[in-house]
Order: sequence, then C-alpha cells, then structure tokens
Amino acid sequence: MPFSWLNIIAFVSVSLILGLLIWCIFSWRFLALKKQAEELLKRSLEDLELEIKTKESNLLKGIEAEKEESYLKIKNQKYELDQKERQLRLAQAEVEMEKAYIGDKELELSRMEAEAGKRQAYLESLRQMYRTRLTQIAHISESEALSLLKLDLAKDCESELKKIRQELLMKPLISVENEAKRILVDTMQRITMAPTSNTNSAVIKIPNEEVKGRLIGKEGRNIRSFESVTGTELLIAESPGFVSVSSFDPVRREVAHIALKELIRDGRIHPASIEEVVQNRKNQIDQKIIEEADKALEMLGIVDVHPEIVVILGQLYFRLSNNQNTLEHSIEVAYLCSMIASELKVDPHIAKRCGLFHDLGKAMNCEIENSHAMAAANLLRKYGEDIRVVNAVAASHNEVVSESIYGEILKLADAISASRPGARADSMDGYLQRIQDLEKIALAFPGVMDAYGIKAGREVRVIVSPEVYQDDAALLLAGRIRSQIEEKLDFPGKIKVTVIREQRFIETAQ
Repeated sequence: MPFSWLNIIAFVSVSLILGLLIWCIFSWRFLALKKQAEELLKRSLEDLELEIKTKESNLLKGIEAEKEESYLKIKNQKYELDQKERQLRLAQAEVEMEKAYIGDKELELSRMEAEAGKRQAYLESLRQMYRTRLTQIAHISESEALSLLKLDLAKDCESELKKIRQELLMKPLISVENEAKRILVDTMQRITMAPTSNTNSAVIKIPNEEVKGRLIGKEGRNIRSFESVTGTELLIAESPGFVSVSSFDPVRREVAHIALKELIRDGRIHPASIEEVVQNRKNQIDQKIIEEADKALEMLGIVDVHPEIVVILGQLYFRLSNNQNTLEHSIEVAYLCSMIASELKVDPHIAKRCGLFHDLGKAMNCEIENSHAMAAANLLRKYGEDIRVVNAVAASHNEVVSESIYGEILKLADAISASRPGARADSMDGYLQRIQDLEKIALAFPGVMDAYGIKAGREVRVIVSPEVYQDDAALLLAGRIRSQIEEKLDFPGKIKVTVIREQRFIETAQ
C-alpha cells in the first residue's frame, strides 16, 4: 500500500512537471509567434503608410504641375489679350485722328467755298457797277475808257489783292507745319519701349566673409589672376556680404560678373579655375551678343548685314548712354525712322537701317580716333552698306552735310527717342538733388521771391519782385542764372530759365 501511494505520488509529480514543462514550451512558442505577427503587422503598416505617402506626394506633384501649367496658360492668354487690347487702342486712336483730320479738312473746304461765294458775288457787283459807268461815259474813246477802268479796278482791289496774296503765301507754310506735326504725333503715339538702368559696377552677394579671403588668395594671386584675365577691377570692401566688379567696358564687366558668381557658387577658386570659368563665360557672352543682334535684326526685318557689323551691333546690348540701353535705343530709333519715312513716302527700309546702325561707333574700340558717328559711317562704308545709310549716320551729329532726307529723318528720330519721358532713367535721389540745386542757384540772387524746378529739371521758373527788377534787369538776371547753372551743374540736354516779373492790383467791392 505504501508502495502504491508512492508510485501514484511519483507519477502525479512527474505528470505535473511534464505538464508544466509543456505549458512553458507552448507559452514561449505562442509569445514568439505573437511577437513575429506583431512585427509582420508593423512592417505591413509601415509599407502601407509609405505607399500612401508616395502616392500622396505623386498626386500633389501632379496637381502642382497641372496648376503651374494652367497658370502659364492663363498668363499667356492674358498677355495675348493685353497685346490685342493695346493694338485695338492704337487702331482706335489712329481712327480718331483720321476722323479729326478729315473733319478739319471738311471745315476748311466749307470755309473756302463760302469765301469763294463771297468773292464771286463781290466781283459780280463790280461788273454791274462798271457796266453802268461805261454806259454813262460812252461818249469817250475806247482806249480812254479801258485806262480808266484799269485805274479804278487797281485802286479798289489793291487791299483785297494784298490780302489774297498773303493768304496764298501763308497757306502752304501752315499746311506744311500742320502736316509735320501730324506725322510726329502719329509716330510717337505708335512707339513704346521700356527703359533700362545699369551702372559701371556689378555687385555680387557672398555667403560669408571667408569667401573674401579665398577671392584674394595667397599673397593676392587669385585677385590678380581674376583682374588680369577679365580686364576688370575686383573691389573687396569692408562692408559685409558683398563684393563688386568695376569696369567701364560693359562686356568685360558682364563676363567678370557671371564668372565671379560661378566661382563663388563652385567654391574652387584658384588661377586655373579662374581662367577656365572666365573663358567659358566669354564664350557665353559672345553667343549672347550674336543672339541679341539677331533678335534685333529679326524684329526689324533687316537682312544682308555683314557678320562684323552683327557682332558690334550685339555689343550695344551691354552699353548705356545716359542710362538708356544703346541697343534698345537703336531699335526704337529704327522704328521711328521707318514710320516717319512711311509718312513722307520715302523708303522705310533704308530709314530703318539708318536708325539701327547710327550708334555702332559706341561699341567700337578706343583706337579709332573719329567720333562715334564717323566711326560707324566708316565701318558701314567698309562693308558695302548703302551710301544713303552711310551719309545719314555720318550726318547724325552734323559733322557732315546730309545728302538725302534720311539724314534729317535720323536726327529727328534720335531726338525723339532720347528726349521722350522715361527714355533715360534716373534715380529719385539724383532727380531731387538736381531740382534742389536749380532752385538753390536761383534763390541765391537778391530780389528773387521764389523758384521752382519743373519738367523733370529741364526748366526753372524764377519769380522776382517787380519793385527790384525792371524788364531789362529781369532779362539780365535770366542770363546770370543760366551762366551759374552752366558753371556749377553737370546735366544732359538743356535747361530753360524763365524769369517771371508781374504786378497785381487788387480791390474788393462791397
């Protein structure tokens, strides 16, 4: 019995130990499978989330691309509509001017018809009067009657003949003047160019002050190499964050500008890389010169131009004259010449070539001793340009006599382009300073009550005390102010001095 209980107890103990062992094994396996399942689920969720983000990103990119494309289409359509609207306004303005011109002609014709009717009635009354007088003096001889008739007619019509003669002489002059004004107004209304401003230096922003030291290089070798290769001056000032390139040659300055920006962006600054980058940028600018010249020629429809002239024409894109881009100015003058020539019924193509080529001398090297107009004329003559174009360009600054109407057309178009509002850009500070200087010079004279600079500094009006200045003294004051302006100020064009002297007598009735 005791043996049986021991066996049972041993069996139960072994069974419990085996069961516990099996439970532990299954629990461990279950936990392992559960962890594996959780990891698998986590990876699946991460993959799903990544896929969702990828699809969302692609969808956003597609939406942005469609949005940008739609924006560009709308912008292009708006630009086309603006262009068509501008063309329509110009056409309407031309129609209105034509209507006004026709109306003036109709009024003039009506006036002339009325005047002719009055004169015819007056002559008919004279005829009746002399018939009556001849009847009364029929007893005299025919020759005597004819002499008396001539004397009376000359005496009665002397003042009328003078008036008629003066009208006949003045009418062509007035007609010519009005037609000239109409041509100029029509031409100026049809031209619109945007001004461009630039200086003799180009400023480049640098990321940090360390770049300045790398630009200078060991013992200054980098800056010397850069200035030698580009033919410009690299200015490294103490002001943080900027360096600048200075040169009076705009092509060299532009090459140095873009080369320096590339060197700073690349970070490798040494003589070899400087030479390589500058040479690449020179090739780029040379290509830009050809592109701008071809664009101008295509815009104006000008063909058969020598390649050497094309290169010099393209260089005008980088040059300024009184802050006016020289190539844009030349294109504008070409358009003006063409339109004026069309109004005058002469060849607009010849006039267009005169306008485009008239400033070529400004891009030619300094070894040429002639003025820029004569230098351009000699270049055009060298490469077989039409003799009318050569003479017009040479005569554009009155150094030679114009041999055709094209020279006068070029002078007129050049003056319009240079003097129109906004053609030659100026800074607000410079404008205000010029106005203040003009007023200060005028106010410095005794007896001046007030002075105003008007018309963008092209005229100064001076109000003087009538008790201090008589008419002769006011005239002398205008000359003295003009002399002071010429001596103390540096300005393009002309400045008009107007001295105003007036007295006012006021009484009040009650």
